[in-house]
Amino acid sequence: MTEPSPRLTRAQQRRQTEGKILAAARQMFAELGFERTTIRAVAKAAGVDGGLVMHYFGTKDELFARAAEPSTGELTGAAPGEMAEALLTSLATRLDGEPVASLALLRSMLTNPDAATRYRAAAEPQLGQIAAGIPADDARLRAGLLSAIVHGVIIERYLLRFGSLTDASPEEIIELLRPCFQLLAAEQTRAEQHESAVNPP
Repeated sequence: MTEPSPRLTRAQQRRQTEGKILAAARQMFAELGFERTTIRAVAKAAGVDGGLVMHYFGTKDELFARAAEPSTGELTGAAPGEMAEALLTSLATRLDGEPVASLALLRSMLTNPDAATRYRAAAEPQLGQIAAGIPADDARLRAGLLSAIVHGVIIERYLLRFGSLTDASPEEIIELLRPCFQLLAAEQTRAEQHESAVNPP
């Protein structure tokens, strides 16, 4: 005789419902963008009443902010010399499975000014984390270039679906990017980088 499953507390039920709504919202924002996604459609996909979505999240803007919230945990604490591998590991995870939260933000920011503003606000702390792990005098610029490469790869692979990036394995992409990431994240001043390019070892 199997034991009956313990009843969920009210707080657990709320977290479970919020999780279902956020999962549905991420998928819809990623597929349709901000403008074409509706609260009613999100509620239907999550299997809940539309009023419940509004009760938990207030407005579509607030729902979008939660659904598209980036995760920066994988970069936290990356020491100088480790940032390239931390970024490559993070990118590999998103190449292995469709990153719906990232796509929700990237697709929507191209057509919605509020989404673009939200993206810039969300990206600033991550850029700071990347720059902090690059021991170079132009760390902010290097961080911006690394971030641009990551976002460009994701947009090409999942949104534009154009070229070989769509079908390439994560391992292939990461191995080709590794020398570039290591160079950008290296402890090297601009003058040293120019010298090594002019007079290679």
